[in-house]
Amino acid sequence: MDDELLIEQIPVGPMQNFAYLIGSRRTREVAIVDPAWAVGGLLDRIEEQGFTPVAALITHYHPDHCGGSMMGQRIEGLAELLERSPVKTWVHREEADGLRKITGASESDLQRVDSGDTLRIGDIEVQFLHTPGHTPGSQCFRVSNTLVSGDTLFIQGCGRVDLPGSDPDAMYDSLRKLADLPDDTILLPGHDYGGGPQASLQDTKRQNPYLRISTREMWREIMGMR
Repeated sequence: MDDELLIEQIPVGPMQNFAYLIGSRRTREVAIVDPAWAVGGLLDRIEEQGFTPVAALITHYHPDHCGGSMMGQRIEGLAELLERSPVKTWVHREEADGLRKITGASESDLQRVDSGDTLRIGDIEVQFLHTPGHTPGSQCFRVSNTLVSGDTLFIQGCGRVDLPGSDPDAMYDSLRKLADLPDDTILLPGHDYGGGPQASLQDTKRQNPYLRISTREMWREIMGMR
């Protein structure tokens, strides 16, 4: 299956975001993870390589990952993708209503998923992992020994927990869940916020201080929670 698996990391936008292509070299089908910023360029890139987009996968509903308005700026995203390529959009059920509000997507555009659900692209299986904290429905995508982690876990940090809908305690639990994955898991984050574009989970544990917080009490103190 490794020969069939395609995972491509694509820098997009001015906020050090990454979009991803996950798919099957055999069937020439791909899913687009977090389509935002240069959506036309992403689709052109897919077509130039002879692939067909069959799904959009959303880690969370912040506009720099799915499009919409942010700080007075209009960001290309899911709306532009669906206009040109009307694929199903896979989003955690707790994030779906927010995604519709921010992007204008309709209910018929969405596939609501729960943690543990899977999507098959050829013989490639994508597993959805619910990792709330940054937002209520944040999710990661596990493919073989690779984890696309959105804004839950970065190489040297984690997503903010001081935004509307954030939950510091839920983030602590989500980080513990990800820390229990095999050490040879390759982490592909939602932003390049230091430490390089990717790292093994073992190396991430060595350099990421948030994965070394051993108790909830210590976490709450660091997060400024009483």
